[in-house]
Amino acid sequence: MIFGQDRNELRQMYVDAWQKSQANGVLSPLEAQIANVIAEHPEYHALLNSDLSEGRFLPKAGSTNPFLHMGLHLALREQVTTDRPVGIAGIFNSLRSSLGNSHDTEHRMIDCLAEALWSAQRNNQPPDEMQYLEQLRMLGA
Repeated sequence: MIFGQDRNELRQMYVDAWQKSQANGVLSPLEAQIANVIAEHPEYHALLNSDLSEGRFLPKAGSTNPFLHMGLHLALREQVTTDRPVGIAGIFNSLRSSLGNSHDTEHRMIDCLAEALWSAQRNNQPPDEMQYLEQLRMLGA
């Protein structure tokens, strides 16, 4: 398993990848992906240099969990790279053409991914890939 179940361990992986990247250290492929996502989110840089042990990000309090957000970027990139679910790479490329850049495209698409994951968890079932793809297609409409 790449990611453990421990929240602090997962968060530390982001911190370590970012620190290694900033020190021009040698990164594993996963660390390079993480560092790339972090680089695209300068609003999280200060957070990654602070004590994360008490960090709780509660939607009810109006805060976004930066680790969830960056994790969704990583998940979406993996989906696009492997074209799984089938068709997502084409949807991404089409939407990127209309929006003009990959990062804005990812932000639009991760909203659908988060909804698909939340719905699957709520219903205690695997994500509905067909519904997910349909939501993504509607972004370009």
